[in-house]
Amino acid sequence: MVRRGDVSVGPDDRVELAAPAPAPLPAELRLVHEDDAILVVDKPAGLLTIATARERERTAYRLVRDAMARRHGGRVFIVHRLDRETSGLLVFAKSPAAKQCLQEQFAARSVERRYVALVEGRVAAAAGTLSGRLVEDRALRVRPTGDRRAGREAVTRYRVLERRRDTTLLELALVTGRRGQIRVQLAALGHPIVGDRACGSRRDPFGRVALHATRLAFVHPDGRRLSFESAAPAAFGGA
Repeated sequence: MVRRGDVSVGPDDRVELAAPAPAPLPAELRLVHEDDAILVVDKPAGLLTIATARERERTAYRLVRDAMARRHGGRVFIVHRLDRETSGLLVFAKSPAAKQCLQEQFAARSVERRYVALVEGRVAAAAGTLSGRLVEDRALRVRPTGDRRAGREAVTRYRVLERRRDTTLLELALVTGRRGQIRVQLAALGHPIVGDRACGSRRDPFGRVALHATRLAFVHPDGRRLSFESAAPAAFGGA
């Protein structure tokens, strides 16, 4: 195989042009892990997981699906979601059986999901549990409710990683996985996530919500226990 463009070609030489192999994923998504059953990516903030009525083209699912189709015609299936504003680890399945295996673990609350968030103010308790019920209105806005008969249970555990002058860096572990759960519960605590204007944040130094899915652990369809890590953006450390 010749890679240089200045090699002489004789009259009896045979020339074949080979196209480069397509990239595993578009530049927006960092490939963390891939095997025959699953694919784990690092999603940037600002990118939807799946389509909505307003945005159908630029989603993590669409990017992964199209990349798989270009490579070998493979399929990909949604397992769970991250909010558009949240960055971090996201797993896709490559078959209906793998999807079912993973979603059963999410339903059983056996998947480990940890996040890092930079919140406004100094959180007093070193650790705690946020629990309550969340409801969605017709505009799909999520809010807490005191009505035990309404909404769905939401439970998040947290611990303080670092207290600063007017912000706190938290690690959060999801017990349940409701849409917008971490953002809404922290806002209700009086400590909205930095950059989360929708939940009452008064500052936005990063141009994004300072929430990152940093750890994801589950049992692979073949029975292995897998865990993946993604460091929070370095910018979170300097605000």
